[in-house]
Amino acid sequence: MAAAQADMRSGYLSGAPGIVASSAAWLAAAAVAFSASFSSAVWTLLVAGAFIHPVGVLLAKLLGAPGKHRAGNPMAGLAVESTFWMLAGILVAIGISLHRIEWFFPAMLLVIGGRYLTFRTIYGLAIYWLLGAALCIAAVGLVFLKAPVPLSALVGGLVELGFAFVLLKSAGNSAA
Repeated sequence: MAAAQADMRSGYLSGAPGIVASSAAWLAAAAVAFSASFSSAVWTLLVAGAFIHPVGVLLAKLLGAPGKHRAGNPMAGLAVESTFWMLAGILVAIGISLHRIEWFFPAMLLVIGGRYLTFRTIYGLAIYWLLGAALCIAAVGLVFLKAPVPLSALVGGLVELGFAFVLLKSAGNSAA
């Protein structure tokens, strides 16, 4: 298991480039929510979200990592399985948004936060528990505080961006 996790960390720079790509999707949605309609912001996150993995792989390669794992790595199966759970959660968030648009982004924060919890096993890094918890706590807080839609999207992007920088720094330190 440790070797499979190490392979995932080295192949994808501990997942940091994917978090950067996800953060960019959230920040783009926030920009649209601040400047256009909330429904356009929802679509921005959904469409940009479809490109998170390929953009993350491209960023990993640009930063000198292979952007892939070895064939047969058992952690790849967990990554795929958690993707299917995430897609189901996205459908729930869309359904929620049809009744309360302001709950879409917090619902997505819960979905994404829950998915990051599995990354603890995929990458072998406890920081993913912190990232998942931070997103879930933010989601609950945003709903409780009745935060505006743009703020909810902005919080998601900023939380991920902060964790991405921590992971990039630690990935760079472990490679040195």
